[in-house]
Amino acid sequence: MIINKIALIISIIGCLNWGLVGLFSFDLVAWISGGPETLLARIIYVIVALAGIWCISLLFHEDEDTVDHRNTTMGHGRNHA
Repeated sequence: MIINKIALIISIIGCLNWGLVGLFSFDLVAWISGGPETLLARIIYVIVALAGIWCISLLFHEDEDTVDHRNTTMGHGRNHA
């Protein structure tokens, strides 16, 4: 689903921002938005948090490739003759 990819991309961007904070004490979101307390920064932080929460559901999501592979390796897959 496209929303899964969007949430994953936003989460990755958020992780990169936290990496910058941890390594260089530089908050890219705060820098872009004019400070960490601005409305824009807070909106971005909330969007990243929501994307991260959405990505939790991906841990429990089985895509068709995983199911097909599992069925094939267990002998229950489609006959590929």
